[in-house]
Amino acid sequence: MTSTTGKRVLMRHEMRTTAVLAAPLVLGHVSSGLIGFVDSALAGHHGTQTLAGVSVGNALYWLPMTVPMGVLMALPPHVSELDGAGRRHEVPVVFRQALWLALGLGIALFAILSTWRYLLGPMGIDAEVIPHAVGFIDGIRWGIPAFTFYLCMRYLSDGLHWTLPTMLLGFGGLLVLVPLGYAMAFGVGPLPEMGANGLGVASAIMLWAQAICFALYLWRSKRFADLALFSTFERPNKAILVKLLRTGLPIGGMVAMEGGLFIATSLLMGRLGATPAAAHQIAINVASLCFMIPMGIAEATTVRVGHAMGQSDTGKLRRAVIAGYTLLLITQTLSVILLISGNRWVADIYTNDVVVATLASHLLIFAAIFQLPDGVQVISAGALRGLKDTRVPMLLAAFSYWGIGMPVGAGLGLAAGYGPAGMWVGLTAGLTVAAICLCWRAMRTIRKLETHGIR
Repeated sequence: MTSTTGKRVLMRHEMRTTAVLAAPLVLGHVSSGLIGFVDSALAGHHGTQTLAGVSVGNALYWLPMTVPMGVLMALPPHVSELDGAGRRHEVPVVFRQALWLALGLGIALFAILSTWRYLLGPMGIDAEVIPHAVGFIDGIRWGIPAFTFYLCMRYLSDGLHWTLPTMLLGFGGLLVLVPLGYAMAFGVGPLPEMGANGLGVASAIMLWAQAICFALYLWRSKRFADLALFSTFERPNKAILVKLLRTGLPIGGMVAMEGGLFIATSLLMGRLGATPAAAHQIAINVASLCFMIPMGIAEATTVRVGHAMGQSDTGKLRRAVIAGYTLLLITQTLSVILLISGNRWVADIYTNDVVVATLASHLLIFAAIFQLPDGVQVISAGALRGLKDTRVPMLLAAFSYWGIGMPVGAGLGLAAGYGPAGMWVGLTAGLTVAAICLCWRAMRTIRKLETHGIR
């Protein structure tokens, strides 16, 4: 076998491994995105005001939630590196310390969401939208602690190359949310019609069901029996917590920078009235569903890169990153084709309001344009997480999203009067700059490791 042939075989193997690892993650993320779809579709058929309220409420829910999502993303690279280095026995202690982080984050975020109702008016949100947004937030906030615990358990399983539970529990959550959300939003039998508040409560119940089921699985599964994850609970360990936070806080910052751009855009849409806010919610929900695919690939790339780091294998490291970018190119091309060719059909699924559907279909063209840069930036960020290179990428993300994306979007959308279209130009500009910066950083870090070795 020639050297070139050997490299091709290794590359194909890495592509297959990454794809197999990513597939359940992608489907798990799609199921999460479908949760937003269910909320939006039910709200849209309940009424335009309800949909606009759920749009703003979802934005205010996810704004603080990006922080624990990012901070707890420190768990997969730590776990996969320990596993790759033959130190699997150290994983349970790290996991239980991450649970302490999840508990603190869950309590803090519940408190934050409890204050949003007092800030919607000063934010300039349309007065007709505020009651619906408050109702949704008041309901869903009760599921926050469950979500942070679920993230811990999911990231542990993902980091150990076992991603199937993420997919199964994701779709299991949908089986709970669809009938429960409908019953609580529209009123069925003894349940009163609760509109946006009912959708929030149903979402919280679903989050607790997912967390409890995941805990039972980890407790009873033979795959994790050797780890004895719940056999004991140590006190908070400062050294381990600091190590997780050193990696996780910049990741949380980076995720918050990107998520904050989209969330702030949703909130600014609320200033334009119910119709733009509702149309934006449809378009951003569809774009988010498409984003689930590269996000799953990025998480698989994080695990593969972390595993290569644990083995001190720079060749495997480069192959893991290239595999991620290659899979991304294939999947995002398909997303672009779908969004351009089926934009009106997709918008009509969400609402019977012709004006809202028409505006949403136009915004979906912008969503198609930023599919590739959005994918490149998330794969690059995933690779950098696996490399535990998180501080500089956070600053690059801050510049891209808030130095470029938000000023361009707010300037065109509000100051220049281009409305929703101007806002989406800002989103596209921010994602494009982030893709360039983060890809450059990832390849630069890999070249340095190839030159100086992995220590």
